Amino acid sequence: MSNYKVFDNLAVSESGFLFSPSTGESFTLNPIANQILHLLKQGETINQIKEKILSEYDIDESSLEKDLDDFINQLINYKIVEEK
Repeated sequence: MSNYKVFDNLAVSESGFLFSPSTGESFTLNPIANQILHLLKQGETINQIKEKILSEYDIDESSLEKDLDDFINQLINYKIVEEK
């Protein structure tokens, strides 16, 4: 997995509300998705994020990798993150 950069113009609240001024779209993130996006904004790598999620939640690594990959692809499609 690559590392990703969150676009600077996004507005993300602590409660998980996300607004993209470039597209005008808004989204509501669940708590784990919100945590992942905040970690990406802080410059955490995908491996660091995986380690944190695995240590905090009861999920197996293969399920996390699939779900994380799906989520990252959605973020790319909605122009919220880009690959570094």
